Amino acid sequence: MSLILQVFLAFVRIGAMVFGGAYAAIPIVEHEVVDVQAWMTYPEFMDLLALDEVTPGPILINSATFVGMKVAGIPGAIAATLGCIAVPMVVALGLFFVFRKYKDAPLVQSVMTSLKCMAVALIATTLIKLGIAAIMPEAPTIDVAYGIYACTVIAAAFYLMHVRHVSPLPIMLCCGVLNVLVFTFLWR
Repeated sequence: MSLILQVFLAFVRIGAMVFGGAYAAIPIVEHEVVDVQAWMTYPEFMDLLALDEVTPGPILINSATFVGMKVAGIPGAIAATLGCIAVPMVVALGLFFVFRKYKDAPLVQSVMTSLKCMAVALIATTLIKLGIAAIMPEAPTIDVAYGIYACTVIAAAFYLMHVRHVSPLPIMLCCGVLNVLVFTFLWR
């Protein structure tokens, strides 16, 4: 498979999984670019984020363009940018018509609340990972134990919201405090 097509498909996958804005997308971009494709190292990715912040435009589009340019030059930048926006554009148009018709349905409201919480969790995860990397650059990478911990927290939050009908705000606050404690005392 050509490198341009690989870049395009990688960012199609990223664009298909992103919900909640650019900051929520950062962990997904990091996973694809650093872990899966190995197009960048983690320090290079952190530099990319810094560059994304100081350049005008949406962070996700900037990330896609910069990664595509690094990997395959101008054609790679174009492929990554188009891949990044292709799926969200089609989905957004479809959801616009569906949401307009069913926006008051309880299921739709429940889904929207869950998606908002997931976006906040992704942003918080990014903040914690970048904070740890900035404070402790030599910190070990997080492994399978963190994945188990994250799945447990997600399942507990889902249970509390959808079975016990607890408001999402205290759940998000508790998850944030729990993450700070876990990252401060367990994953040093």
